[in-house]
Amino acid sequence: MGYTNQRVAYGNTLVELGRQDERIVVLDADLGASTMGKLFETEFPGRHFEMGIAEANMTSVAAGLAQTGKIPFTNSFAVFAGGRAYDQIRQTIAIGKLNVKICGSSSGLSDFGDGATHQCVEDLAIFRAVPNMTVVCPADANETVEAVKAIAAMDGPCYLRLNRNDYPNVTKEGEKFTLGVPGVLKEGTDIALFATGYMTGLALEAAAELEGSVSVKVINVSTIKPMDAEAVRKMAEGCRAVVTAEEHNVTGGLGSALAEVLCGNPKPMKMVGIKDTFGCSGHNYQEVLEFHGLTKAAIMEAVMEMAEL
Repeated sequence: MGYTNQRVAYGNTLVELGRQDERIVVLDADLGASTMGKLFETEFPGRHFEMGIAEANMTSVAAGLAQTGKIPFTNSFAVFAGGRAYDQIRQTIAIGKLNVKICGSSSGLSDFGDGATHQCVEDLAIFRAVPNMTVVCPADANETVEAVKAIAAMDGPCYLRLNRNDYPNVTKEGEKFTLGVPGVLKEGTDIALFATGYMTGLALEAAAELEGSVSVKVINVSTIKPMDAEAVRKMAEGCRAVVTAEEHNVTGGLGSALAEVLCGNPKPMKMVGIKDTFGCSGHNYQEVLEFHGLTKAAIMEAVMEMAEL
C-alpha cells in the first residue's frame, strides 16, 4: 500500500472492502474526485450514487439504504458533511442508530486555499455531542486504512475525519485499529501529550526535540468518542501535567473531551488548538497552520510551560 494521503487511503480501502462485502455502497455530493469516492465508482458503478450538491438529501438516502441492510458511506468536505446535513444526521441516523458512515474529508485547515467557508474547525465538537455517534480522527494514512475497516465492521453511526494533504505516517502499516482505545507512541514520565490527526506527528517531533529536558509521553487519540476513560486516566497517571494538540477549535474537541475524562482526578492542562476562530486562506497548508499556532514550536512551548509548574 504505502499511502501518504488519508483520502487516497480511504478511497482504496473502500474499494478493497467493497470487493469483500456487497452491502457496502458509497454516496458522493459532487466531490467524488476529491473525496476519492471516484475510486469506488470506477470499480462498482452500480453501488456508487452521485447525489449532486445536496448533502441533506444524500444523508437521507443513506439512511434509507441502511434500513435495507446496506452499509452506506457518505462523502463530502467535513464542513458540508455535518453542517449541511446536521438535521438529517441527528433526526434519522443518530436517533435511529442507523448503520451509516459519514466521511468528512478536507477537514480542519487542510483545504488551505479555500478559506474559512471550506475549513471545518468545529466538526469534532458537533459530532461528539450527538448521542449514539462514534467519532474517529486517524493520525495518518496507515491508520486511516485500518480505521475504515474497523468502522465498516461496527454496527451504528460513525463520523470519520480526514485530512486533505500528503504527510508522513507516524503509525505502523497494518497495525490493528481498535475503536475507543488510545495508543502510546512514545513513553515518557513528566508530561502526557495527547494528540489527534495531523497534530500527532508534530507532537512526536516536539517530544523528540525536548528529550533530555522534559520526558514526554505521546498518546495518539484516534477515537474521540467513545473514549476509554480508564485507559486515558492510566496514561496520564504519574505525569505532572497534560497537554493536548488538535487541528480543531479548542472548544469542544479533543482537549475538552480529555478534560471531561480527567475532571474526577484533575491535572494541570494546556490545550494547543485553534483559538475560537475560523480558518483563513493561505498559499499553502503550513502557512495556515503557522498562522493559527498549530506548530511543533507551539507544542514545545506548552509542554515547557506545564513542566515548569
